[in-house]
Amino acid sequence: MAAGMTAIELLWGQRAAPKRGPQPTLSVARIAAVGVGIADAEGLAAVTMHRVAEQLGVTKMALYRYVPGKVELVALMIDLGLGEPPRLERVPGGWRPKLDLWARRMFDQFRAHPWALEVTVGGRAVGPNELGWLEQATAALTGIGLAGSEILDVAMTLVGHVRMVVQQVAAMGTDTPEQAAHEAMDAVLAGREDQFPALVAALANPAGKDQALDFGLRCILDGVQLLIDQSRPVGRVPSQ
Repeated sequence: MAAGMTAIELLWGQRAAPKRGPQPTLSVARIAAVGVGIADAEGLAAVTMHRVAEQLGVTKMALYRYVPGKVELVALMIDLGLGEPPRLERVPGGWRPKLDLWARRMFDQFRAHPWALEVTVGGRAVGPNELGWLEQATAALTGIGLAGSEILDVAMTLVGHVRMVVQQVAAMGTDTPEQAAHEAMDAVLAGREDQFPALVAALANPAGKDQALDFGLRCILDGVQLLIDQSRPVGRVPSQ
């Protein structure tokens, strides 16, 4: 029975097959996939054990043989939704293109499953896919002159930027959140140009619209390069 199973045990495949009772007819992966489908279509609040069981054609009590509750179900959904991380060792050009690709792929995953934003915070059980994402970023930054704490801080800064942009996209309900925000601000500023001249000028002459992801990534990675340059002994060439 799954009643005593923790999210960690379920995520890492440590659930022993039941020795008594009916043989399993479901899998935690299939259960999580149904949960993800519901959340993608209707939001996380729509995901309940009853709803998942109904879509699987089983009773809620039968579902408890595999997953003890919604907390554990959501943990499984997160790991499935994030998916396997990109294999950055195959990306040429050193740490920077690797992290750029890593962040963009993460953006795609969160964009496809925006409900995951609200449940990937705080202390919680972390699965193999999610940990794999962090491993790939850490490996890309290893050997370039950064301390371990700096490596983790870079990864978390990138995650924070990706999450912020996805939140804006989800909140605006459009793939062009900056344009939507500009249009809303233009409407408010109409007739108030003398009161907010600098803001009006900036909005009138943007370098480009809807580049929040690109701009933030460029600034973060430029900052990492500066940190590397400042910490590198004279004459030393960083490893790629």
